[in-house]
Amino acid sequence: MSNTLTDQDRPELQKAIEEMVESGFTGVTMRVHDERGEWVGSAGVRKLGETAKPPTNGHVRIGSNTKTFTATVVLQLVDEGTLGLDAPVADYLPEFGLDTKITVRMLLQHTSGVFNFTGEYYDDGTFAPGIPATTAGQEWVDNRFKTYRPEELVRLALSKPARFEPGTDWSYSNTNYVLARLLIEKVTGRSLAEEMQRLILDPLGLSGTVAPYTRQEVPEPHAHAYYRYEDEDGRQETVDVTRQNPSWISTGGDMISTTQDLHTFISALMRGKLLPAPLLAEMCTPHPKAGYGLGVFVQDAGENGGTVITHNGGMAGHAALMYSTPDGSKTLTAALNYVDDAALSMAEAFQKATQKLVKEVFGGGHAGSADAAEPAR
Repeated sequence: MSNTLTDQDRPELQKAIEEMVESGFTGVTMRVHDERGEWVGSAGVRKLGETAKPPTNGHVRIGSNTKTFTATVVLQLVDEGTLGLDAPVADYLPEFGLDTKITVRMLLQHTSGVFNFTGEYYDDGTFAPGIPATTAGQEWVDNRFKTYRPEELVRLALSKPARFEPGTDWSYSNTNYVLARLLIEKVTGRSLAEEMQRLILDPLGLSGTVAPYTRQEVPEPHAHAYYRYEDEDGRQETVDVTRQNPSWISTGGDMISTTQDLHTFISALMRGKLLPAPLLAEMCTPHPKAGYGLGVFVQDAGENGGTVITHNGGMAGHAALMYSTPDGSKTLTAALNYVDDAALSMAEAFQKATQKLVKEVFGGGHAGSADAAEPAR
């Protein structure tokens, strides 16, 4: 774009992403659209052992940002009259024996109480493991090309005790969005990828965005993702995990996009180009416990910062940030690559960095995300 600003125009933004690299990220690319135009910057490296910076519009696994795309499709189908937002999910997917009190809205807002198939963290600090691939470092690395069917992930989750009665509490669960995917496919007779193409990707021209399902490759150009684990002999091993089969997370976080496409998507969504005003208002109405609407977090950007609509996501060494003002006029999108591990060592740095970036771009204060370090496991 002709009005793209350079490092020299916005030194404070370049400094912010360079500080992220200093805090431990391998590479960071950030894109900001605001009243001053578009700014794009890159810091760190695209690949360990090399000096080239991450590509400024490279492809990245966007993790839980997938949920915002999926929720948008569900709400578009509600608008078309194909789905009822407050209808029981069991009416559409009777084969799972779901609690009949669970509605479509509860899936999108994480109020269903259904167990999280990637593992459940409880308030007392205990952890209940989910699918085997998510329980240990080396096991995840060894199983990263395995194909999981979405029905398999749902059935595993439903074999565990529900976290609470539907609608009585809030708890982030990837299972909700795998059910949302199956719901979309059941009522339309088409794959989620086809529906997403019809309703979002084609209308917005998002040529860099893909719902990969079981495809292992990340399209070029891209920065590399890494995972560190301890082998049987106690040695630390770091593996390039850019190639993997994302079916283990499914619609909890299997999409790939670019910072440009994420900007185009969140800006269009907030400007009302994808949903009618009443449904967009529903989407952006936060649950009191976690500030989560329907597929987005609704957050206070602090003093003079107003509200930001956001979702972040991490996916085994790749992560994406997506923030917008409620009118879509100002956005921040970013792609990160880093060395992930079972201990989620980068979680604190991730949280601090996102808060600082939001303060810098949106004008002060705190705007972390309960999902800010959600590693899709």
